Amino acid sequence: MARWLPRSTDLTRFCQKLNRVKTLEDDMMETSFNRCLSTIDLTLLGIGGMVGSGLYVLTGTVAKEIAGPAVIVSFIIAGFASLLAALCYAEFGARVPKTGSAYMFTYVSVGEIWAFLIGWNVLLEYMIGGAAVARAWSGYLDSIFNHKIKNFTETHVGAWQVPFLAHYPDFLAAAILLVATAFISFGAKVSSWLNHVFSAISMGIILFILIMGFVLAQPKNWSTQEGGFAPYGLSGIMAGTATCFYAFVGFDVIAASSEEARNPQRAVPRAIAFSLGLATGAYILVSVVLTLMVPWHSLDPDSALADAFYRRGYSWAGFLVAAGSICAMNTVLLSNLFSLPRIVYAMAEDGLFFQIFSRVHPRTQVPVVGIVVFGLLMALLALVFDLEALVQFLSIGTLLAYTFVAASIIVLRFQQQKVDVPTPAAGDQPNPEPHEGPSSGELKVYESFSDKLQLVDRDKNKQQREPGQLKAAFEPYLEFLGDFYPGEVVTVAVVTLMVSAICLCSILVFGNTHLHLPTWSYSLLLVLFSLGFLLSLLLIWAHEQQHSTQTFQIPLVPLSPALSIVLNIYLMLKLSYMTWLRFAVWLLLGLLVYFGYGIWHSKENLRELRPQRLSARYVVFPSGSLEERVQAVQPSSQPTAGLPDTDTDDCKR
Repeated sequence: MARWLPRSTDLTRFCQKLNRVKTLEDDMMETSFNRCLSTIDLTLLGIGGMVGSGLYVLTGTVAKEIAGPAVIVSFIIAGFASLLAALCYAEFGARVPKTGSAYMFTYVSVGEIWAFLIGWNVLLEYMIGGAAVARAWSGYLDSIFNHKIKNFTETHVGAWQVPFLAHYPDFLAAAILLVATAFISFGAKVSSWLNHVFSAISMGIILFILIMGFVLAQPKNWSTQEGGFAPYGLSGIMAGTATCFYAFVGFDVIAASSEEARNPQRAVPRAIAFSLGLATGAYILVSVVLTLMVPWHSLDPDSALADAFYRRGYSWAGFLVAAGSICAMNTVLLSNLFSLPRIVYAMAEDGLFFQIFSRVHPRTQVPVVGIVVFGLLMALLALVFDLEALVQFLSIGTLLAYTFVAASIIVLRFQQQKVDVPTPAAGDQPNPEPHEGPSSGELKVYESFSDKLQLVDRDKNKQQREPGQLKAAFEPYLEFLGDFYPGEVVTVAVVTLMVSAICLCSILVFGNTHLHLPTWSYSLLLVLFSLGFLLSLLLIWAHEQQHSTQTFQIPLVPLSPALSIVLNIYLMLKLSYMTWLRFAVWLLLGLLVYFGYGIWHSKENLRELRPQRLSARYVVFPSGSLEERVQAVQPSSQPTAGLPDTDTDDCKR
């Protein structure tokens, strides 16, 4: 029976296939897309993705039901928490200016299967998100006309009472998606121009709301007579923070557009910082004027701003608020339709998804097949499906992407920069002398055409150390870690950190409610998992990291990404079990696609299988100090008999 079991070598190679990382091109600025987007274009795309209908609805809902006027503090904390994730995206977007966002960032640092699953979840997130926004847009417009559109459809088409289907087909929502798809397919410049128009109108209306709101403000609405500034206390503020965090989802459209930016190294970090700052300011200021105009406990959660102006005697302002909400939803629609086909394109270009989606139109220079196909799928979802039950699914895909990007930042920052040996041309004679390399204290990495060989000098130079090596100050205390390859200990520590974070957050979320732990065990587990998290963090910090880069770097690594990981995992565990169940089903479908198609058509897999024209031989001569000779060997179709013994001839005694 043992012969039917897989051998350990086969399992090792299989795991290596699953965790292989993407090989980036030498010139990462080369692309089939049109690099036409400026910093302003990217900033407005990010604002459009974040400042949607939530500004008009979410502020009132959180203020009345969760936090009171302290919703302002909730937005400040949520904005800071989002900044941790956004800075991770900014560093990756500048260092790897390729489309694909979280999928691409995970692929170049963590591994293939993890990148595919991130891309697979983001794909569904954008589809449901776009369809849900289209239905909200349709419902908002319908409410302005006293639901005449809904009544006409139910009368002439009919109403449905089928599980998972909408009560009536929403033709208006499907139509707006089809129109938006047509505009997006005309090219990045047309999409950007359209986003500029809607963003300008939306920001103009927000400015009007702020000016009128401060004119009508009444400070007594924060007084103790009305319940005070924080009627629900600290718990209400933190619960409001968890809800407000999702208002800032959308800045990843900037990272997804980095392959179409003129100067991504500068534009991507600046656009993410500007858009997140402006969006946070807009949410905070609107919350201030809303809770100062009318008492927080009298707000209408469904249309708080319009109702506040109506109650202060400015009913005409309600139409402006409605126009602003529709324009804001248009920008979110454009953001979804802009990002989704580009992430699908990146997966298809790498061979992990169906190749047809990697086609770029020669004139418009956009992935037109992906835009049309997924635009039609979004329209179909909006037309017939009940999306209310699926909307909560949006959160888990985003938070998972944030978590992996933060972990990828730590892994990438402590990886050694590889040095490739130039390939000699056919017929060139290899240099018989040992090649002059860096000083003997450095890790020297040479890549062959199929495998990677690492030659490490045992006599480490304590003055100059490569990323991933133990810092000289810690070597006397952690000498046993010096035998590992640079970056190896950091990778294990990142995994330990994530496991500790999951356990810690599980105790915080479920310890008292679901697990009913006694106080002593609850406290003990918190201390143990907190220590595991902190020790992993300290172990990572004890290693050298990359500093000599010309692009933006997030400060306080590994602390900043680690805090982002903890926050994202905590928010994921706060989601309902039905969300996790749907997530598990979608993951299983993704694994079927990956093992049925992606793993076989992956470009990295094809690169491994491709016959090599050159092979490399690595020879180390211990003549006082470590020396290396890289010997290129030409493969020959002739019989090997009669050839000289190259090992004997090349050896230097």
